[in-house]
Amino acid sequence: MRAAKKQIHASSRRILKWTSINWKNVKKKVKELQMRIAKAVREGKLRLVKSLQWLLTHSFYGKLFAIRRVVTNKGKATPGSDGVVWNSSKKKMQAVNLLSRRGYRPFPLRRVYIRKKNGKLRPLSIPTMRDRAMQALYALALVPVAETIGDLNSYGFRDGRCCADAIKQCYNCLAKRHSSRWILEADIQACFDRIDHEWKLNNILTDKKILRSWLSAGYIDEGKFYPTKAGTPQGSVISPVLANMTLDGLESAIRNAVPKNAKVNMIRYADDFIVTGKSEEILQKKVKPVIRAFLSQRGLNLSGEKTRITRIENGFDFLGQHLRKFGDKFIVTPSKNSVKGIVSKTKKVIKSHLGSAAAAMLRELNPVIRGWANYHRHACSKKAFNYVDSRIFNNLWIWAKRRHQDKKVQWIRNRYFRTIGNRQWCFFATKKAEGGGVGVIDLVYMATVKIVRHTKIRGKANPYDNRWQGYFSKRLFGTYNPAIKSSLCC
Repeated sequence: MRAAKKQIHASSRRILKWTSINWKNVKKKVKELQMRIAKAVREGKLRLVKSLQWLLTHSFYGKLFAIRRVVTNKGKATPGSDGVVWNSSKKKMQAVNLLSRRGYRPFPLRRVYIRKKNGKLRPLSIPTMRDRAMQALYALALVPVAETIGDLNSYGFRDGRCCADAIKQCYNCLAKRHSSRWILEADIQACFDRIDHEWKLNNILTDKKILRSWLSAGYIDEGKFYPTKAGTPQGSVISPVLANMTLDGLESAIRNAVPKNAKVNMIRYADDFIVTGKSEEILQKKVKPVIRAFLSQRGLNLSGEKTRITRIENGFDFLGQHLRKFGDKFIVTPSKNSVKGIVSKTKKVIKSHLGSAAAAMLRELNPVIRGWANYHRHACSKKAFNYVDSRIFNNLWIWAKRRHQDKKVQWIRNRYFRTIGNRQWCFFATKKAEGGGVGVIDLVYMATVKIVRHTKIRGKANPYDNRWQGYFSKRLFGTYNPAIKSSLCC
């Protein structure tokens, strides 16, 4: 182990500039250590796990990879309570020496608020750049543990898993003729804010000293310091991993409490989850008490208002989708709230560019449309896509008429709309091309997005298990190396 440690640190002498770093090699070295950690977890060698975690969190490559994650995400220009931002190559390289366990003490988090859909404010805690990098570093060592012991049907904030996997699992559990007819829609009260600190310190396999310092760092709101006695701050890099590990084990606890013929299945995405069951009685009298007991050990509670039991024929919303059964036909469509949200968001973008060029508006509008369409392209979304397209068209027509109130309808049409194939009235904008000519930007239409069936990830698939590398290579890149075969299955 000492030889490996010296080897990793020795590479630091050869790297002088941030721009000269071979990130492919850095990622490879970090991944090798992560796979060793996962293997040690599977074999139950906890002392080896801790040793390998120590090796990774003190490695030069690990520190580089953690800093890279911090300086490339969306919040890279957002400072913490110290006002420091790593916005130059020199500062990034100097930051490597700051990621040291010895004498480390995190700054209080800067508290900001964002508005939720229901109008309430959600608190977000912003760490300093150094604290973010330290959290990212220790997350590198903790994620392999979380992936190895995580629930089979947990899909939120996990490598290789997404919302589409969760929805497809809902389909697998509810679509068949003899599938479950009852669903428990569970909601945890302020999950991130109420997780018991002592439980995390006693049960999460990571550096206790570092974890305790983060949990007790407190936050600053309007210039006043507030201590933290419970919860995991929303906005921290390591918070999703800690929250997932807190709820891991709930699936097996539920399965062990009910008979095998009860048709009970749990599908979880972060702190949002549903439980299917053969009858309302099983969910009410057997499943609910188990969930409450499991959560109470971690300082959490179910929300009485939002937790309810629903029959599949009535439908329910989950992860922005509406799931419902009509007879024996199971249909997944974008939820009404999700459709309402995208219409409102696109309208806001259009109205904010009343005085801007059409090309500038499309550069902001197209990613919003494309992102929402890609998210819902695995569901029965054609009707919703056409509806949203029509609303966007109406808003764009109003935008064009307001910009050119003295122009006739035909002039406005020729200025902003053209025919592409069989589609008429396609909104477009002109832009300056690199060669000095004129280029064209077309509006993205949701109706052109192809509906494709999603293939769910296997429940036991682990990106840090060498036996699953062939599976992930085929799944993510469409390639398969026959030399690496998976002997595992769901």
